[in-house]
Amino acid sequence: MITGELKSKIDRLWDAFWSGGISNPLEVIEQITYLMFIRRLDILEKAKENKSNRTGRLVENPIYADDAQVLRWSVFINESPENMLMTVRDGVFPWLRTLGGEDSTYAHHMKDARFTITTSNLLAKAVDMINGIDMGDKDTKGDLYEYMLGKIATAGQNGQFRTPRHIIQLMVEMMAPQPGDEICDPACGTAGFLVASAEYVERTHREALFEPAQRKHFNESMFHGFDFDSTMLRIGSMNMLLHSVENPDIRYRDSLAQSAAGEADRYSLILANPPFAGSLDYDATAADLQKVVKTKKTELLFLALFLRLLKPGGRAAVIVPDGVLFGSSKAHKELRKLLVEGHKLDAVVKLPGGVFKPYAGVSTAILFFTKTNSGGTDNVWFYEVTADGWSLDDKRTPLLPEEKLGPLVGDGTLSEDQHVKNNLPDVLARWRRRNGSEQERARTEQSFCVPKEDIAAQGYDLSLNRYKEIVHEEFAHRAPGEIMDELARIEAEIQQGMSELKGMLA
Repeated sequence: MITGELKSKIDRLWDAFWSGGISNPLEVIEQITYLMFIRRLDILEKAKENKSNRTGRLVENPIYADDAQVLRWSVFINESPENMLMTVRDGVFPWLRTLGGEDSTYAHHMKDARFTITTSNLLAKAVDMINGIDMGDKDTKGDLYEYMLGKIATAGQNGQFRTPRHIIQLMVEMMAPQPGDEICDPACGTAGFLVASAEYVERTHREALFEPAQRKHFNESMFHGFDFDSTMLRIGSMNMLLHSVENPDIRYRDSLAQSAAGEADRYSLILANPPFAGSLDYDATAADLQKVVKTKKTELLFLALFLRLLKPGGRAAVIVPDGVLFGSSKAHKELRKLLVEGHKLDAVVKLPGGVFKPYAGVSTAILFFTKTNSGGTDNVWFYEVTADGWSLDDKRTPLLPEEKLGPLVGDGTLSEDQHVKNNLPDVLARWRRRNGSEQERARTEQSFCVPKEDIAAQGYDLSLNRYKEIVHEEFAHRAPGEIMDELARIEAEIQQGMSELKGMLA
């Protein structure tokens, strides 16, 4: 976790950007991202120079040519604020746009970079804060970036909004990525799902990553993210770099408009919360997706895309709006039937309505499924999350101490009172027992299993309330005559009391 002092520095820097005329949170993050990347290039060059000094050989693939040494972070930070601004604006940024020295996806995205810091004072403050960060400490860098991303408090265009980190963590923990997986998010935004997956693999399979071929896979071919927003691509790539993934496959792609033929049957795991912007024209949608499901609805098209991208045996955990679960159109029903009959629908986790506030109040659920092309659904596990650890209003204030939030808590358990405020550890624990004791749970419980036959009988409706049984508590009411008799007795007592009071007053 980042310290309160560093948070205060970021907040002050944020205020400085605001007063400097840069009020769009994404633009602020983008400008800070550029500066962090420039510093990282200098650190990489120093590492190459140190290796050269030890071996007595020339520097391999230097990032900075001899005439570009003045553009290095360690050089220009020692200049006056005015000279530093001129160097970065007129020297570093034009050089960055043509950068070919570091073979990373981020370098490719920098060709459209715009430097919008206009005052030397603002640049000096930003450089000072970034210079105070230990760029060798992956956790500090990652937490810093997450803290900045948390400041994005407005929905983006095309239905984009940031998925809360604890929901991402829950989905990653439930899917348990393995070192050999190829993980894809076809609407990656700031790459939150990919970052959380990288953190999970590093935490749970640390020894496997010591093997050179496995580390190369982790750095270059394990993580794939698509987006059609160049700002998101830059921020997402930097987010991955700050979490020690050196060359992630983060690239421009309009996932619904472009054919998925070249990517079909490629990925073993998909984690996503795609934007649901409503409807697209048929002519703006890839023809191969229309073959899976004939619809204009983006939420259904994304599900069709996920099925296309997954290899047989591949798994997916994706957030969908509630309408996908019970929509009555032909396309809705066909897609749900395809998931249940044509593949293996594993689970439906219903989220509470306020999870995405203040961005949106939409009701959502997480679908978990496995691509089989041959069915395999026996039972579908349902869980109704009623609390995620934060208030469900626009403020989203934590309801428990920090160590009791999220799906992973200190000792792994919560008391009953704490569970009422945070269901996520219970979701994770019961998910792992879904093929065992969860099969015996009654439908009156918070989680339960439903046989495929029951789902088919309901027209493949996947809304939890369709299957949950509500137990109404019985109340024994007294007979009306008995109640009337008691009222008469009470009235008589009142009259007698008033008569006695009058006598005392007389």
